[in-house]
Amino acid sequence: MKTTHYLCLLFSFLFLIGKSNSVLAQQNAQFQGLIVDELQRPLADVSILIEPDRSTTKTDNRGNFIVKKLYAGTYTYTLSAIGYETLTGSIELIAKDKQLHRFQLHKSNQVLDEALVTQEIQNRPTLIDPKNSAMPVTIIDRKAIELMGSRRLDEVLKEQTGIAIVNNTAGGNRSVGVQLQGFSSEYVMILIDGQPMLGRSSGNFDLSRISVTNIERIEIIKGASSCLYGSDALGGAINIITRLGKVTPQMHANINYGSFNVLDATLEGETSFNKNRGTALLSTNYYRTDGFNTNKKFQSSGTTVPPYQTFSIQGKVRHQLKDNQHFIGASGRYNYRQSDMHRGYGQDFSTLDQQKETDINASLFYDSRWNERWKSLSTYYVSHYQSDNKVTAQQNNANLASDNFTQMVHRLEQQFAYQSEGLNVTMGLGGAIEAMDLAENFDSKNQKNFFLYTQANKTIGEKTTVVAGLRYDQTDNYGGRLNPSLGVTYQLLPQLALKTGIGTGFKAPDFKTRYQVFYNPAANYYVIGNEVLNSTLDEMDAAGQISERRNYIINQLDGNLKAEHNTSINAGLTWKPLTNTTVEVNVFRHQLKNQINSIQVATGMQNMAIYSYQNLPKSVNKGFDISFSTRVLEKITINAGYQYLIAKDMSVVDSIKQGNWPFNTLRDPKTGETFTPTSKDYWGLENRSRHQFNIGAIYQAPWNLTINARANYRGKYAFSDANGNHFIDRFDTFVNQHILYNATIEKKFDKLPLTVRVTGENLGNYINYLIPGQIGRSLSFGLSYRLIK
Repeated sequence: MKTTHYLCLLFSFLFLIGKSNSVLAQQNAQFQGLIVDELQRPLADVSILIEPDRSTTKTDNRGNFIVKKLYAGTYTYTLSAIGYETLTGSIELIAKDKQLHRFQLHKSNQVLDEALVTQEIQNRPTLIDPKNSAMPVTIIDRKAIELMGSRRLDEVLKEQTGIAIVNNTAGGNRSVGVQLQGFSSEYVMILIDGQPMLGRSSGNFDLSRISVTNIERIEIIKGASSCLYGSDALGGAINIITRLGKVTPQMHANINYGSFNVLDATLEGETSFNKNRGTALLSTNYYRTDGFNTNKKFQSSGTTVPPYQTFSIQGKVRHQLKDNQHFIGASGRYNYRQSDMHRGYGQDFSTLDQQKETDINASLFYDSRWNERWKSLSTYYVSHYQSDNKVTAQQNNANLASDNFTQMVHRLEQQFAYQSEGLNVTMGLGGAIEAMDLAENFDSKNQKNFFLYTQANKTIGEKTTVVAGLRYDQTDNYGGRLNPSLGVTYQLLPQLALKTGIGTGFKAPDFKTRYQVFYNPAANYYVIGNEVLNSTLDEMDAAGQISERRNYIINQLDGNLKAEHNTSINAGLTWKPLTNTTVEVNVFRHQLKNQINSIQVATGMQNMAIYSYQNLPKSVNKGFDISFSTRVLEKITINAGYQYLIAKDMSVVDSIKQGNWPFNTLRDPKTGETFTPTSKDYWGLENRSRHQFNIGAIYQAPWNLTINARANYRGKYAFSDANGNHFIDRFDTFVNQHILYNATIEKKFDKLPLTVRVTGENLGNYINYLIPGQIGRSLSFGLSYRLIK
């Protein structure tokens, strides 16, 4: 197989690079110390950054830290902790010197968000900082990802509070995305290193495309984030920060094998060059799975979870110019995925669903620090995504559907940042040209947009921090839009901070809702873009494919779709009753206007449903979430989270109150009885659980063992309308409440840079055919080896 062959070549090439970068100098220096406060009490969880090597660590409960395997020489250190002033300085490290260095941090008047302390001391690929968002921010660091034993991004996110990984069955089981505080995937922007990713199926970005092995951290912003990231971040944003090469030459090999023939192999090489003026990283990953069938009762053979194989390669390079205040760099990422999904329905009918995806991203940047207060970042980014999907009937090899989709973006952005005591400001401007081609249905379409923004974080007095932002986006066909945001944090007590924020977002209709014509043979339905609806229906009618046209709905859709708008309001608190315990509470309300939603406009032959898109006047997502973290007896850490969510289309509520057809009937399909509904009979939107809960425990056991056990509960949620009244009620189809159990055991060795990991997912073997993307019980075994020269 060509992919495997290329992978072997790349692995061998990386190994030779690692060998050739052996340095004559020995890494026999170390940096160790003790960090205390003004009362000489040890400080735990202080973040330490060592430059230029970019090594990071944290202090333990006794305030101690150590960074080993450093070259002798001069280093710059940065010490950062919540509620304390950041301390920087330089230090000379001598070979074989084990001197203990003592540092003291002073209390700071500036209010900091706990989740952001780690990222503050790390190099960012963008000057936009989530700290400048008025919305709640969650950070998942690399250590947390490793302890989960997860392989793909969707596996990591589905265990986070307020997030659900959902399947759109109507999308042919390939439409898998993330749901954030009730917002479906099309309203959540996915970024890698601050740059938006392309390639969505039915609006959903398939997170399983992304391997987690090269991820440094994940930044999650819940709520309208258009002020930070632009149009598609109407409901939130997930920014994936990948690793940047270290000065110390090293290699990292990781392999996992488990149930359903899942194979996940990664090899990374990173090194410095040109006398440590530059750093480079090259990472490759190969992943394959046989897929899984959750619906054996109705689907006699094949899978509902697609089998596929993926090969990806990513590289980064960064080089210092005349001094250490100016850098140039480049990054590139290539990802290829192939899937052949067979589905058999008895002996009479079976299909073969084939898909090939190619995803290519590249960027160039110039990073400059003008002085102690000003810096800038210039970035050019290009992204190309192509998907070829074909569905054939295996009995006669008839072509049931084909979808050849290509999308490309060129993006240029200039950022500026200003920093002084108590004030941080980020400004930027840029533009993008986007092109999309769906050859089966229409000619290539282009769209241009321009953006201009500023964000600020200001400390007022000793207890108050204000974050504010304003962004202007100009889009072809939809004009300009201003999106402001404002947030306030007030430190009521040393252990208690109150937070509130409001932000707005917008989303212009995408190419698919405007132009795509898509047929799903498995579900027997068509989806027609709004702007090609009448012409496509006329063609189908002329060909004898239409049995019914709902002209009263078609006439309502005669105008083009409007841009969607969202206003998010959040209020909450962060409470630290003990030094090792944190409680966070957040209440949220998102009000969405002109939400784009599918609606049936006609019926084809053989009862084939034909859909298009409409704007809904108003929908609301509201609720609250609670997060809890505590450390017990220094060896056990417990994390838990809960979300309560109500998500409703308010136009449905109005229609029920007004008695409009078909919302004026409530029918029990089992008995045939009918009732007159009230607004209380309306459950809400599909695929949204009222209750979600997660809990996990990490135990640092003897013999360098770490045990991580987690449970994730999801309450029942609506799957589909079973009685034809166009809203979800108690007589419709629901997915029952369920719990998924996961666990990871990790073993590290003192004398070897080797980690052994055993992971179990869905240990209770919960399977439901209404959740086509949830595989059964799986076990995997992994080895990780890091070689440092």
